[in-house]
Amino acid sequence: MRAMAKAANTRICMLDARMRTITAEPEKGLATAEYAVVMIAATGFAGLLVAILKSGAVKTLLTNLVKQALSV
Repeated sequence: MRAMAKAANTRICMLDARMRTITAEPEKGLATAEYAVVMIAATGFAGLLVAILKSGAVKTLLTNLVKQALSV
């Protein structure tokens, strides 16, 4: 009977230790994952912005805008 109680106590202590370890910092790697997702989105947005700014229509619009600003 004592052996069973000791074994049960050991298992309960191990389970308690595991639960404390898991719940201590459950979102430890989450900030890194969120940072990676934001960086990928920002890079995609920057690429899209570069593609738009390199287009002929936008170049003409910006050139005309600068010319008007300088002629005033």
